[in-house]
Amino acid sequence: MHFLVLRRVFPPALLAMNHHGIASMGLAIPSRYLDVRDLADLRGVDPNKYTKGLGCHEMALCAEGEDVVTLAAAAARRAIERWGGPLSDLGLIAVGTETAKDMSRPLSAFVAEDLGLDGHVRSYEVKHACYGGTLALRQALEWRASGASGPKAALVIASDVALYAPKDPGEPTQGAGAVAMIVAEPRIAEVDLRSEAYAKPVFDFWRPVGESFPKVDGPLSLECYNLGAERTFAALAGDRPVADLVGEFEALCFHVPFPKMVKKAVMHLGAANGWDEPTTAGLFETKVMPTMEDNRRVGNAYTASLWISVARALRGLQAGQRIAAYSYGSGFGAELLTLTAGKDAAAAAWAADLEADLAARRRLSADDYQAWRGA
Repeated sequence: MHFLVLRRVFPPALLAMNHHGIASMGLAIPSRYLDVRDLADLRGVDPNKYTKGLGCHEMALCAEGEDVVTLAAAAARRAIERWGGPLSDLGLIAVGTETAKDMSRPLSAFVAEDLGLDGHVRSYEVKHACYGGTLALRQALEWRASGASGPKAALVIASDVALYAPKDPGEPTQGAGAVAMIVAEPRIAEVDLRSEAYAKPVFDFWRPVGESFPKVDGPLSLECYNLGAERTFAALAGDRPVADLVGEFEALCFHVPFPKMVKKAVMHLGAANGWDEPTTAGLFETKVMPTMEDNRRVGNAYTASLWISVARALRGLQAGQRIAAYSYGSGFGAELLTLTAGKDAAAAAWAADLEADLAARRRLSADDYQAWRGA
């Protein structure tokens, strides 16, 4: 039996439009920070518990007048300025966050108001814990790929402020930051339209309405994070060994609640695939640990954490080199994406944002922090 296979032939211009990704990027972090060793002294804890046990170094903290909106808007301005297009060329603004300011008005409206962005634009907020920024990016990519966007670009922002109750076990992992991306032609990185997602409804981390701080089931969250990584890497590898898949990437980026959690996930991934511990540890040291250098100085920025890691990994890459990005959000949802560096990745213009913000920060003393938190 013979089958006639019909192939659609697309014009070159349309094929070019099917390449979508990050055209410009901007980052922003708050103007204050606390060294976790000072927090350890304040809480009467061995500093090694935070620096070695968790892998944390510093936590970014907002000063008066700084919040999730000011961070998001600052990152967006930087991305828009480098992109060079007018605001009227933006047809979508989506903000992934779990630091909502209002139960009805989306965070995107606050940011758009700050930027002066209005008119024929789709504006909304995406919530799925730390996964929200990735979902916003995926929606923007699919909007572009569908052709519904026409010539318009999208502004995607991941922005959060992570705070826990004083003396909570999560306190040393606190942080804040924002990453903004213009989704259009992939000058910085093309994002593959194929990705692998995995979800399971659980209560591993949640914040009930009206409560200021989240609730966490730490062991369950780690279990879910590991499971999501195992399943998404296996799905993306398909019939090939996962080792062959990871060998294709210059770097492996992960959502970073704290660096030690990422290491545990990588070791779990190795064990699930039959790799010996030295091999897996070597993979972590060479392809994962370098991507978290900025995360260790910022702390957990929830939706922005993965994209801070991605921004670091893309620095200096040559066009065509690839990285993987594992996104996780409690509740839970996980997704593994792949990015291919574009022509502007090598210059890494966005790196100046973080370098400037880090250099300008004011270090809080333990007494400053205690007075600010009231405990």
